[in-house]
Formats: sequence, structure tokens, C-alpha cells
Amino acid sequence: MDDNRIVELYLLRDETAIKQTAEKYGNRLRSLAYGIINDHQTAEECESDTYMKAWNTIPPHEPRSYLYAFLARITRHISLNICRDRSRLKRSAFICELSTEMEQCIPAPDDTQCRIDDIALGEAINGFLGTLNEDKRNIFIRRYWYLDSIADISRRFALSESKVKTTLFRCRNQLREHLEKEGYIV
Repeated sequence: MDDNRIVELYLLRDETAIKQTAEKYGNRLRSLAYGIINDHQTAEECESDTYMKAWNTIPPHEPRSYLYAFLARITRHISLNICRDRSRLKRSAFICELSTEMEQCIPAPDDTQCRIDDIALGEAINGFLGTLNEDKRNIFIRRYWYLDSIADISRRFALSESKVKTTLFRCRNQLREHLEKEGYIV
């Protein structure tokens, strides 16, 4: 079933929307959650929580053309919140490592004006991602959106870990330059 029809089912408050969503995106959402939490049972709970959150948020929203991205964002936030709540030291250290990498090229929201500019910053980052070739963009997204490890990325794209690290380093530098051109102070 296509995304447009699934969203229609949500809007009609038809419970088959959840079944259709699970059939189409369940494995991908569970994999995303598992990559963050590293626990199969909790990943399944995150997937279920995603469907509940989608059920409660789709009536005002209509993600017809970006349903998976909409669901993935929900899953990612739920998974990260669970990770923080459970204080998983090993996983938390990994998330802190990723945060430190990105701190070097994205301004920190330390005042109200920065928080207001979040949408513009998101658009600037999306603009930057649009300038990357497909391979670099995929590596960047796998690392900083899906939180994949360097080893996982190198296996997925059949690259050496050194090549992945170098690509990410260069992408972060390019992102910093792009944001500075956009007027952000990094």
C-alpha cells in the first residue's frame, strides 16, 4: 500500500493504518531503534510506541510524501529517550562521542535566538547534504542520523574504516564551512 493511502487511513482513524504501517516499515523502524538501543525487545517496544505516537500526531500532520522520515524521526526520538532514561553508559558514551564530533561544526543552542533558528539551521544542513555526492551523503546520514558505528558503515559500503573516518572528517569540515557561509558562527 502506498504512503498516501496509509496516511488516509490514519486520517479516517482506521486501525488498519497501523497494520499497514507495520507491514511496510516495521523492520526498518525496529532496525533503527535496535541500532540505538542494542536490545531487541526494547526495539520492538519503540516500534510499537512509534505507531501510537503516529496515531496521535497524524491528524494534525499529513506526512503523505515523507511517511517513513516522519516515522523514523519518531522512532529515533523514542529510542534516544529510552537510552538516556536507562543510563546505558556504553551507549551513552557512544552518543556523547557523536555529539562531540558534530559540536565542531554546528552551533550550540545556547540562547533563545538559536532555538528560534533551528528550522533555518535544519534547512542549511539539508542544503549542505544536497551538495554531497550520494556515497558521502549516505555515509554522513548513517553515522549522524542512524548512529551507525564506523565499523558498520565500512561493512555496509565495503570501505575501509580509515576511508569512512576520512570521509566523515572532510564532510564535517565542509559542513562547518557551509554553515559559516550561511552566517552561522561555529
